[in-house]
Amino acid sequence: MSAYKAPLNDMQFTLHDLLDSDAHYASLNSPESLTPDLLKAVLDNMAQFSEEVLAPLNQSGDDEGCEWSPEGVTTPAGFKEAYTQYVEGGWPGLAVDSAIGGQGLPPSIGFYADEMVGTSNWSWSMYPGLSRASVRLISEDGTDEQKRLYLGKIVEGTWTGTMCLTEAHCGSDVGLLKTKAAPNTDGSYSITGTKIFISAGEHDMAENIIHLVLARLPGAPDGTKGISLFIVPKFDVNEDGSLGERNAVQCGSIEKKMGINASVTAVLNFDGARGYLIGKENEGINSMFIMMNAARVGTAMQGLCMGEAALQSSVEYAQERLQMRALTGPKNPDGPADPIIVHPDVRRMLLTQKSLVEGSRAFLYWLIMQVDKDSYGDEEQRSDADIALALLTPVAKAFVTEVGLESANLGLQCFGGHGYIKEHGVEQIVRDARIATVYEGTTGIQALDFIGRKVLGTGGESLKSFTRVVNKYCKSQQDNAGVADMVTRLQELLEEWGELTMVIGAGAMENPDEAGAASVDYLMYSGYIVLAWFWLQMAEVSQRKLAAGEGDARLYTAKVQTAQFYFDRVLPRTLSHAASIRAGAASTMAMEAENFYLG
Repeated sequence: MSAYKAPLNDMQFTLHDLLDSDAHYASLNSPESLTPDLLKAVLDNMAQFSEEVLAPLNQSGDDEGCEWSPEGVTTPAGFKEAYTQYVEGGWPGLAVDSAIGGQGLPPSIGFYADEMVGTSNWSWSMYPGLSRASVRLISEDGTDEQKRLYLGKIVEGTWTGTMCLTEAHCGSDVGLLKTKAAPNTDGSYSITGTKIFISAGEHDMAENIIHLVLARLPGAPDGTKGISLFIVPKFDVNEDGSLGERNAVQCGSIEKKMGINASVTAVLNFDGARGYLIGKENEGINSMFIMMNAARVGTAMQGLCMGEAALQSSVEYAQERLQMRALTGPKNPDGPADPIIVHPDVRRMLLTQKSLVEGSRAFLYWLIMQVDKDSYGDEEQRSDADIALALLTPVAKAFVTEVGLESANLGLQCFGGHGYIKEHGVEQIVRDARIATVYEGTTGIQALDFIGRKVLGTGGESLKSFTRVVNKYCKSQQDNAGVADMVTRLQELLEEWGELTMVIGAGAMENPDEAGAASVDYLMYSGYIVLAWFWLQMAEVSQRKLAAGEGDARLYTAKVQTAQFYFDRVLPRTLSHAASIRAGAASTMAMEAENFYLG
């Protein structure tokens, strides 16, 4: 199995050369100043922790899995000790407001650290992963008493958080949930019901788990308009913040899964568990979206992480594995065969991985910087950031996880038969990556949200606000001979993007199924354009650095070459997506349900 190596060179390129992180952080009204030296220290230290502590536990954790008993769940060997080191290092509060015990750094800093954690060991990363979203929700919607009792312990990592949404019969349609909340005389509520697919819902790594649970009050309206949100701790919390008795919430079982085997996916039974209303009655779904949106960006990161892990393994293997001779003659004449990296199809796979992974990193880093601006920017920055985040979060979640899974599959293909066995760890990457396109809203759900609410729902204005930014950059590079072909191609696609949007919108007015049938193609088409914008920028920056003789010439040359590959060999995928969109919904919806299988 390949040893994980944090991609610090590419992270630094993306942050400094592409996104001008120094200027970005200087523009924020963040309570804590972030110097380049501090940023480097954060990245270097998390790289060391991820490489030396978490990565060695990745394959062993997958082999061992988690063990359920009526008394609780035991995580794989080394997981609890690694979590203790993580807490002692102050990592849970890295990007949390200093007013509630965090270090006060912008959200993006936590994201960069989380990328390294997730790539080195995604299963482990899921235990602390949802706690930050829990902190944000309680900070925004909790009472002063709830903040006093829960925030400090979650921020320091002594307690962790979950979100408990779905039930066996409703999946993503949480409006169908049956979990009930009955008011008690002391102002608390008795929560009764069963929740499934609860990540980190039970484990032995923290002393308490704070569940945020959707439930329905007596007499509440049907559907999502009648859902409230409750804090339900695993152990009751006394007035002085100490732990009380065990609450009536038990882990009934843990799922046996395709991947992320070292991460607990729990079935939780609430049997009159004591809970506390957070936010307003019947507005729980609005509160929960605070957590879900944060989780969607985090799940987009899983696509990046799994793609990066596969890329690292593929490149190392392709450089070492000897098989056949190059079509143009021996490249390793003193050996029995040439390394497979000389073969065009292997290069196709590696460059596809590289272009998708590094393009996704640029996209997600830019997107998380919009979260910084939304948190600490001026009024104009917050307004622009809100629009960008609303529009592009579903694209990030769906597109980046889809292409991350593609990178994982290409990694297995590069290894050939050796990739299909456990020894090299590539099959684990594929299994771990597969869930990312499903949870926190499937690709289809994200696509409906994107085309329905974010594009057509705003009359196309949110999309226009983004394309104006891209068009402005394209115009600034029209006279740049080094990227002229890329600029022309991107401008053509921007025009077609608008045309396709109008085609879908017009069709949906006649038949709503037109939007549904086109939605995934439209989202993927949009994702390829977004990555094209970033690859154009990376090519321009790299060419400028090369011309000036600055920095790492090998890195900049590779960026230019990868950008050209992306525009030549990956971006043309938009042609097939556009053709599918224009074909309309007729052939999709024509078949009778009973005719789908006539064997």
